[in-house]
Parts: sequence; structure tokens; C-alpha cells
Amino acid sequence: MEILKGDYVTRKSYNHDTVFKVLNIQDGIYYLKGVDVRLYADSKLEDLQKVTTEEDREDYTLRVQDKLILDRDEFFYLPGKILHFDGDADYLNRCLDFYKKTGVLAVGKNVKESELPKCIDKYLKEVKPDIVIITGHDAYYKKKGDEHDPKNYQNSMNFIKSVLTARNYESSHEKLIIIAGACQSNYEELIKAGANYASSPRRVNIHALDPAIIAVTVALTKRSDEIDLLKLLDRTKYGREGMGGIMGNGVMYVGYPRQ
Repeated sequence: MEILKGDYVTRKSYNHDTVFKVLNIQDGIYYLKGVDVRLYADSKLEDLQKVTTEEDREDYTLRVQDKLILDRDEFFYLPGKILHFDGDADYLNRCLDFYKKTGVLAVGKNVKESELPKCIDKYLKEVKPDIVIITGHDAYYKKKGDEHDPKNYQNSMNFIKSVLTARNYESSHEKLIIIAGACQSNYEELIKAGANYASSPRRVNIHALDPAIIAVTVALTKRSDEIDLLKLLDRTKYGREGMGGIMGNGVMYVGYPRQ
């Protein structure tokens, strides 16, 4: 079996649970990137199986489109504005396409996780969002020990610093909704830092669209309506194992009459 750069594969040792794209091949090692899951990996050829599907075809757009039925004959709606920071350009573009399909205004910034704490304040002041997403790539290094120590993660500390800066910009959890983290991130410390929603309670991987699903749902929920937290988390790919958060309301204004 020949597997080349750009091919799509799964790993036999992981029961083919994730589809990857082959980014590079060097010295017999295949370097992989998750198509749907925010995950990098490497593998030997004998553990790989070539697949034909490019991505999980599940229509995540439908998961939020049924959240709100708008009576456009009488009322007008002003959904919340999203500022999405992502350390991965491919996942960012996928999320931006998702926002476009759901009719929510979003500004995307491809910023390396390590650089975000230095520039997030500038972009917050420039865009003035209702919702900010802080994501990219992360991983918990089990060999380093304590899972509660942010230093034992690839980028959790960078995410935590970014959340702290964002919360310093706006201290109210109601005025600025913060969604933070990526695969296996230190959920508890992100919440303590000031995030409304974060990953990952069970240190599992998350889907590329999970933060966006939460953001769109919040953006399309009225400010007077409390979000059903458990139902919201169940909308994400891995549910309550991958994402968690605090209870709160939506950020959408509703007006009358519609011209």
C-alpha cells in the first residue's frame, strides 16, 4: 500500500477513530493532522490505512439552525459579533465558513498560540466583540505528571494568559463571552481565568467546530433567554467530555418593528 503526502488515513491502533491528512513523510515517519479533530500525530506506515473520505460529513450547521426560529415578519434581530482567534489557519477558515452559513458576523485572526497573549488586547479594542474564541492546538503531556498544572500542556498556559488579558479588557462574564481551549486543554484553569466555556473536562480531543458551535448558539440566543447549558454541550461532537462552562444568557438583541 502506497500512502503519499496529502492522502487521508486512519490509524489501526486507534480503531480508525480519527481521519488524518498526511502533512509530511520523513525517515519512514508519517506526520499527520486531524481533518475534524484539532490534533497532530505521527505514525509508521504499517499502522496506517488509506481512506477516501476527506472529512466527517455530518452537517453541524443543522445543530444550531434549529436553535432559533426567527419571526422575520414582525421583529428584527441583531446577533452577537464573534472574534475568533485560531492557531490553525485551516480550522479557522472552516469555522469562518460555518459562521457565514449561520448568518453570524465573525472576524477571524490566525495567530500562533504563543503570540496571542501579546496581541489579543489590541484586537479586542479594534473589533469590540460580544464573543471571543481562543483556540488552536493543545495537548496534555501525561509523562510530565500533574494534569492540573498548566505547564504540563502544549498551549494551555498561552490560552490562560490570553483569557486573563481578555477578562482584564472586560471583567463581566455577561458583556464578553469567552470560549477557550483546544484538544485536551486544562479546562479547570481556563474557567478560573475567566472563560465562560472551555475545553476539555475529560482531557479528550475536540472537534474543529466545537468552539464555533457554542459561539453561534450564544450569538443567536436572546439576551433575555438563559441558555440550556447541558443541551448546548450536547450539540458539540464529544459533548460534556470535550466542552464545559458556566450558565448564562445569550447576547442577541431583538427589536420591533422590522422595516
